[in-house]
Amino acid sequence: MAMNLRISGESTDSPRTNSRPPKIAIDGLLLLNKPAGLTSNQALQKVKRLLRAKKAGHTGSLDPAATGMLPLCFGEATKVCAYLLNADKTYRVAARRGEATDTGDADGTLTETAVVPALTEDDWQQILRRFVGEIQQVPPMYSALKRNGKRLYELARQGQVVEREARPVRIHEILLLEANRSRLVLRVHCSKGTYIRTLVEDIAIAAGTVAHTANLHRETVGSFLEDDMLNMNDAENWAETAPERLKERLLAPDTALADMPCVSIAQETSGPFINGQPVAVASEQAKGEVRVYGGDGRFLGVGELTNNGFVAPRRIFGATADIAKNP
Repeated sequence: MAMNLRISGESTDSPRTNSRPPKIAIDGLLLLNKPAGLTSNQALQKVKRLLRAKKAGHTGSLDPAATGMLPLCFGEATKVCAYLLNADKTYRVAARRGEATDTGDADGTLTETAVVPALTEDDWQQILRRFVGEIQQVPPMYSALKRNGKRLYELARQGQVVEREARPVRIHEILLLEANRSRLVLRVHCSKGTYIRTLVEDIAIAAGTVAHTANLHRETVGSFLEDDMLNMNDAENWAETAPERLKERLLAPDTALADMPCVSIAQETSGPFINGQPVAVASEQAKGEVRVYGGDGRFLGVGELTNNGFVAPRRIFGATADIAKNP
């Protein structure tokens, strides 16, 4: 919560100056192509300053060394963060075969080397098929999961290794893009909670060697595609030379819910709906969450269909002067 503090001894008669431009209310999503070397939060704070946005959040953190799609949510769009967190993702991962590290990526310390067997494309297809579908995956020690209030990576840096329970994740597809003696490149379409570093290590073991992730790039999140991303350099340049152009890259909050069915309610019931009341709706869908729009086409929020032909509000979305428009 922001607080206004008066400094003791400061004169209240003289005008106060503030060199920083005022923050503004902005609603929308920006799909950033996160550069390597920044944490997800550092990237968020940088773009938040460029837009002068009052409220912001991100969903689906990327490791500092990783690049690719990082959905940044501003204002009302922060309400869709949880939905994007649950979305499927696609990654392009390049692995170095024959070398394992303590972190599972190129930032770690080399812990093991192994001979790399020669495999045919058919060999690889048989190996990769084992990892498609629902699999059990043990989270890595170098992860943000908590144990007794501490992040696992904090314990790992202290030399501790603790037991981690295997968790179910779903691998929808693995495409082999390249394979040679020391390099393996894959495209992985997976569910939330999948650790690509761990997947690479497990695939390497199945192939009779060890490996670590050399480069990781996230291509998609949910229905958002790689071409929708904006590079950080462009965001910085536009913020200085064409700020309105940067705002035009914001997507409406409901674009994050494109895979969710939608319903429209009568205009006269929009008020009761946004005030928390279930309202009547005609829908062929029997139950489940839906996007709800008013009679004027305005996105009102997420509702849940009930068995008696009503839709009950679950997450209401407001509107501000700078709300992004659907493309």
